[in-house]
Amino acid sequence: MEKSQQVGIIGAGSFGTAIAQLISENANVLLFARNRSLVEKINASHKHHGIQLNKNIIATSDPEFLAKSCTLIFPVVPSVSFRAMMKSFSPYLHPYHILIHGTKGFDVREADMTKLEAGKITRHEVHTMSNVIEQESSVVRIGCLSGPNLSSEIMAGQPTATLIASRYDEVFELGKKVLKGQRFQVFGSRSMLGAEMAGALKNVYAIGSGILGGLGMGKNIQAMLITRGLVEMIYFAKAFNIDKSAFLGTAGIGDLIATATSEDSRNFTFGKRLGQGESLEEIMETMPELAEGVRTLKIFKHLSRQHKIRVPITQMLYKSVFEGFAVEKALKYLIAYPYDVDVDFL
Repeated sequence: MEKSQQVGIIGAGSFGTAIAQLISENANVLLFARNRSLVEKINASHKHHGIQLNKNIIATSDPEFLAKSCTLIFPVVPSVSFRAMMKSFSPYLHPYHILIHGTKGFDVREADMTKLEAGKITRHEVHTMSNVIEQESSVVRIGCLSGPNLSSEIMAGQPTATLIASRYDEVFELGKKVLKGQRFQVFGSRSMLGAEMAGALKNVYAIGSGILGGLGMGKNIQAMLITRGLVEMIYFAKAFNIDKSAFLGTAGIGDLIATATSEDSRNFTFGKRLGQGESLEEIMETMPELAEGVRTLKIFKHLSRQHKIRVPITQMLYKSVFEGFAVEKALKYLIAYPYDVDVDFL
């Protein structure tokens, strides 16, 4: 892709900004934010989230302008806002557009929210972000971005890797062309559903790992939670005939380790504060950006119950986060849980 061409980023949060900064090394970037005053501030100062942005990053609040200016677009907004965002962009999107989303979560339509709250949600009522793109637009060539991509480390220039999963080779090739650099490796996969599921589910166990940190626990029990959490993720994949290979690579175990061990992870931080005694409401009111794992935890727990998937860690996390169950009691329950074998999913 020529540097004179523009790549669109929808979402000026920390991850969207990090991706914009990466891509600006290879192409011009149009960064979309709904807030016009924020757009003006970014364009005037070329600073955002505490970093100096490259000069070829231009902000806009006009969805039509972005869609007309960019063929390749990266939507990077929270899952709770993703469908509304797609509806606002849909009139300006066409089959020639390519969308590679970077959102790690699930969508539930407004009409199905009562089922979710009642614990009666099924897999057919839970949608990945690629599902939402297909449902709300005419875009055909879709991909997802997943992997150990902590925004603060990317913006600090630290090396890492990511995965672009898509059914279309050209989506991977174009995505790789604008993202790959001296500090950023890009892997490819055809298992888009696996990558999306792994990217969403790992946030649940990052919360659990954070709780252990808040309790002052060490690396032994943290390693066990991450390991058994990966097993639960793969149980889920097997129950829905999802390719489990994605869970054993960059989008799965790679992202799980990063998110479940870093103080820069919103989900780990949420869990740590919970482990230190704060309530769900207190944490949600004071966190600057959404911890995706909170919403995913609710969806995952109810889906697992409906489909009889054995996920004791998820069950205990749900009770601790949403029902006020003491985290110390939850930990005692899991320590005593009768696991039969270590690895039974290969």
